[in-house]
Amino acid sequence: QGTMAEKILVTGGAGYIGSHCVLELAEAGYVPVVIDNFHNAIRGADTLPESLRRVQQIVHKPILFQELDITNKAALQELFSTHHFSAVMHFAGLKAVGESVQKPLEYYRVNLTGTIQLLETMKAHGVKNIVFSSSATVYGDPKYLPLDENHPVGGCTNPYGKSKYFIEEMIRDLCKAEKDWNAVLLRYFNPIGAHESGMIGEDPQGIPNNLMPYVAQVAVGRREFLNVFGNDYKTDDGTGVRDYIHVVDLAKGHIAALKKLKENCGCKIYNLGTGTGYSVLQMVQAMEKASGREIKYKITSRREGDVASCYANPALAERELGWKAAFGLDKMCKSIPLPDTPCVTGCPSPGPPLMALSPVTGEDLWRWQLQNPTGF
Repeated sequence: QGTMAEKILVTGGAGYIGSHCVLELAEAGYVPVVIDNFHNAIRGADTLPESLRRVQQIVHKPILFQELDITNKAALQELFSTHHFSAVMHFAGLKAVGESVQKPLEYYRVNLTGTIQLLETMKAHGVKNIVFSSSATVYGDPKYLPLDENHPVGGCTNPYGKSKYFIEEMIRDLCKAEKDWNAVLLRYFNPIGAHESGMIGEDPQGIPNNLMPYVAQVAVGRREFLNVFGNDYKTDDGTGVRDYIHVVDLAKGHIAALKKLKENCGCKIYNLGTGTGYSVLQMVQAMEKASGREIKYKITSRREGDVASCYANPALAERELGWKAAFGLDKMCKSIPLPDTPCVTGCPSPGPPLMALSPVTGEDLWRWQLQNPTGF
């Protein structure tokens, strides 16, 4: 190209989603500069997080990394003085729904003040482009399904979701006040799966808060059984219904968002999901099929802050970003028997279309788990 490759700051880039995005950035010809405080990442050799050490092996390029906490403003200032960033991808933050109900102040301190320090530092250094890792939790309890970007936000059922909502509002206000700022707020649904190499994947510290890593750990024998939180929701089998999106699809959505920033788009908001909801028990079945192993589970009481059903209408992202989830449940976990009506009973809209299932998410998750039975 003759031009210098663009440097993109990736906060929280050693985590599950961050590391997959760093990989896609590097493959797309950007230079990712990663900061992470190791809150949810494993240390590897040579001061690098293990996830990024493996990304280097996959892309055959060195990944620039610095151990840094976004709540440390002085360190952020120094970082921005050292590098010339064209944009920031902001993943860093605490992210467990249940824990946020128990420790609200910690969630607000890290997620809100961390983001404020980041935005102030960006402003001071003239970096005015940001892609923010938001969440479908900003929608709260769905008033209708599938959820589109016009669905009301802010009626969040937990402090984690509220922190994402408040950050969205801060960024929207900033873009209103300063017309030369561009932001893409990406509302993720439920990321699962792993890179097809099996070298990087989700490796939660302690007991997983998310369904699929837990299921995978049961399949591989790390845990005895899965706790299913509630089977009395208004859904086909009583268990919670979610929109599971392959993490590689999600990462590609971030590359599309970066390109959108180039259009001086102002503040844009997109759902990243598949448009299909699956219940907890359907996911267990899919993983049993992918792994060829029985997955034992016990029904326990509902978890505070959970909603019955949540899945996306991802049409806007397809229209404006040219992005669409390509991987089906199988690739995420192999083929899964689907009920005729993936919609919940008393559903306000017809069920979402069934995705053509290519053998992908379960397989990828299982490959990662088999190759890394105890994680990184």
